[in-house]
Amino acid sequence: MTEPTAANRNDAGRKRAQVKSDPALHFLGLLWEVHHGLQKHSKRMEREVGLTGPQRLVLRFLDATPGMIAGDLAAALHLDASTLTGIVRRLVRAGNLRRTADPHDRRRFLLVVTLRGRAASGKRAGTIEERVSAALAQLPAAHTALAEKALELIARELHRPLESRAARGDRAASKT
Repeated sequence: MTEPTAANRNDAGRKRAQVKSDPALHFLGLLWEVHHGLQKHSKRMEREVGLTGPQRLVLRFLDATPGMIAGDLAAALHLDASTLTGIVRRLVRAGNLRRTADPHDRRRFLLVVTLRGRAASGKRAGTIEERVSAALAQLPAAHTALAEKALELIARELHRPLESRAARGDRAASKT
């Protein structure tokens, strides 16, 4: 691979400055960078720790709040039910999780972390969680709280239903 030339570095710097002048675009770039990092480290975790990032998150969450049903877990973790189904299926197959019938409603299943799952989720070295904890430790608590608030607001906005084109057109027509 060749080294970037001075002209290429200057051009890249100008483009970064243009993006930085638009806060939403700059923030989106950072979010995509975080997303890419999460994906990359999740694959590495699977090789080295035996769990993907989402699998570990499910085990850690269920270990802290045992006996949840899948629907409640999906809502708590902000995952689609189909995404959670695949994660749970792989965790059950690996012996990290057990599905047991709900004693109050036999149609539902509770998700329970097995001893093997507890041992696997207890390993912290080499996990995404370790990296995130290290990054957050570099910030004052007030900065972490602001970052959480920003992410919560963005998540809420992204989950807000989009207006239909017809509704936007009606509103635009009424302004003229």
